[in-house]
Amino acid sequence: MIYTEGMDAESLFPPETGMFLKALASETRQQILYAFVSGSTFTVGEVAERCGIGQSTASEQLGILRRGGLLVASRDGKQVHYKADPDTIRARLSELEGFLSRCCPPTEGRVASPSHASGK
Repeated sequence: MIYTEGMDAESLFPPETGMFLKALASETRQQILYAFVSGSTFTVGEVAERCGIGQSTASEQLGILRRGGLLVASRDGKQVHYKADPDTIRARLSELEGFLSRCCPPTEGRVASPSHASGK
């Protein structure tokens, strides 16, 4: 697919990849996701407490992370437990890597130096 003016993210990526990017776009969701780095499983209440946010906010943000493929949820009675979904995360990152390699291929023989990357 070739990018043309007026296209949006939904046109460039499969819907799942767009939702993955949306899920990562919030600092609050990044903070929540960081809590899952150790492979832990948390309920909404535990996430709210760990991150210092309200339960309704935690629930909303966890839903976005789940729909974005970053977390999976399982129900145990009335409790919903969330954990990271490394397989889906890898798949989405692979899709992004493929897109970036097509749209922005590295220039052969050129490596960006720190001074070049910062515009100096």
